[in-house]
Amino acid sequence: MRRASLRYWPRCGRMRCGGNPLPSMTLHNPSAASSAPPAAQWGLDALWNCCLAIADARRAGAPPRLPSNTLVLTRTDGWELDGPWEMEASGMFRLLKPLLDCRPEARSWVIGQLGQSLDGCIATRNGDARFVNGPENLVHLHRLRALADAVLVGAGTVAIDDPQLTTRRVPGPNPVRVLFDPQLQLAGCASSAHAFTDGQAPTVWLCDARWQQRAAALAGAAEVLAVPGLVRADGTPAVALALAALQTRGLRVLFVEGGGVTVSRFLAQGALDRLHLAVAPLIIGNGKPGLRFAGAERLGDCLRPPFSVVPMGRDQLWDLDLAPLREAP
Repeated sequence: MRRASLRYWPRCGRMRCGGNPLPSMTLHNPSAASSAPPAAQWGLDALWNCCLAIADARRAGAPPRLPSNTLVLTRTDGWELDGPWEMEASGMFRLLKPLLDCRPEARSWVIGQLGQSLDGCIATRNGDARFVNGPENLVHLHRLRALADAVLVGAGTVAIDDPQLTTRRVPGPNPVRVLFDPQLQLAGCASSAHAFTDGQAPTVWLCDARWQQRAAALAGAAEVLAVPGLVRADGTPAVALALAALQTRGLRVLFVEGGGVTVSRFLAQGALDRLHLAVAPLIIGNGKPGLRFAGAERLGDCLRPPFSVVPMGRDQLWDLDLAPLREAP
């Protein structure tokens, strides 16, 4: 796999840790332990290796084996930095820490994301969305994919963008690809879309049970997850039922990557623990909106989640903590 830059903020020169490469780190191998160099600071490469090891161990139900003097798991605060770290690595850790800390034994853990313009659009009115945000945010998306069990996108995103949903920009495993298609709108794409045909990662076609036979005939029974009652009486999907069904497949840490309709539904139904909004210095005008749902009538009743803002190239990433608002299963 081609190695891409792991920096959030561009800087000339190749990846370094305390002025030296890290030849002792074995990429994406949680069983390999090593010792920290005594007089060097750990950098982004080292931190990303630790993140992958933690995610691998979570999936395997085992404690991760990390290099000494890197990260430590505390009883009260989850994972914490231990030892000398470069500033950029510390910044990335703070952004990824909620995902590393999640312990979804009781229920799934869900992070959503949208990339948008200053005026809240994710694409032009004709659907052109390549690329609203800069390359740093694309790397961040691929990191989230690698740390999640599954990446979920709506039917509209598949039909318009035909995404691969892989981790080609960063080292790490491809997640299971979940196509959230309650009413089987992707029937015409089953023979052509990347997620159905490229074989790069497992794909789950998530639909209401009434379309199970048709979906199985198009994509094969193994790729179909049909959920009774997924489409409610008003025509909207029951997100909680979708999450419960994915959990039966062992998909507990979920990354909802888009599009605007799908992320909005997860948010409106109280199904997100975290939301990353990447805002680009761009004004689109009459474009396709990002978040859109029936909110509160009074401003005082609107959502005001805790947040932090992280610079990401020319963009600003808003990290919103929605865990206190997450509805019980």
